Amino acid sequence: MNFSADSQIPAAQFEEWLRDLQSRICQALENQDGESTFETTSWDREEGGGGESRLLRDGAIFEQAGVNFSKVSGSALPPTASAQRPELAGRSFEAMGISLVIHPRNPHIPTSHMNVRLFHAQKEGEPPVWWFGGGFDLTPYYPRLEDARHWHETAKAALEPHGSDLYPQFKAWCDRYFFLPHRDETRGVGGLFFDDLNEGGFDRCRDITQSVGNAFLDAYQPIVERRHQEHYDEDQRQFQLYRRGRYVEFNLLFDRGTLFGIQSGGRTEAILMSLPPVVRWHSGWTPEENSAEAELASFLRPRDWLSEDPMTSPEV
Repeated sequence: MNFSADSQIPAAQFEEWLRDLQSRICQALENQDGESTFETTSWDREEGGGGESRLLRDGAIFEQAGVNFSKVSGSALPPTASAQRPELAGRSFEAMGISLVIHPRNPHIPTSHMNVRLFHAQKEGEPPVWWFGGGFDLTPYYPRLEDARHWHETAKAALEPHGSDLYPQFKAWCDRYFFLPHRDETRGVGGLFFDDLNEGGFDRCRDITQSVGNAFLDAYQPIVERRHQEHYDEDQRQFQLYRRGRYVEFNLLFDRGTLFGIQSGGRTEAILMSLPPVVRWHSGWTPEENSAEAELASFLRPRDWLSEDPMTSPEV
């Protein structure tokens, strides 16, 4: 892939938007939770940069929610980034972004994740090279077609102004990326994922990325509002904790963002805030036949969630 090289990168404006997005999301989640608030920790990185970690714990609705901003720089791209772009190995870099993961208390509310980011790499005597990435995905514990459809309708609407080809492209990318090969299942019902975005100029790529970030609350908060008062019992809570183990497996084994954070020397507590506060492993457990827990398996496949009957139309 040929990465875009411009003489000047308006990164400061994108950073300002990232910081505003972090504040908007935190305020909205605090208002919806109604009980707990975010604690803020600022941190510096020895080689360059730092960030601001915001964490809400033990809320009425959200058992844990982390919304982190980071901006880091260094003399050479970490292996996670340069492995995809060997021609950029050895360049200095700057990376900035927002990453969030929300673990709700009620098992009927899905876990959600969102990330938006900008990388640019420099080499003396050459113009900087830049690319955007990001997306959001949804991980339900109990299968609700209404929620999956709303999530994908919002994702599609966010991208439609930038081209009708983007939603199917980013949706398929998300299904491929958030996949646990050793379990032969997707992490959830997907959403959007993109990386190496640089086609069409900086402004277009920035606008696409901002549309994704700005759409997150519209995608997630209505689902939370619909589900947070639903009754659940201890068996359902235990199933939620068991399924959280799959989330941990993906983030520690396959997630490039986690690896990049560790390799780039970021704040460990901020990087690992994606892990749930309470989780349970139960080796060899299987759900009762025809139960809601067993039905979840039918959701963990790539599907066209916007079709008339997505459960009968798995994507190839």
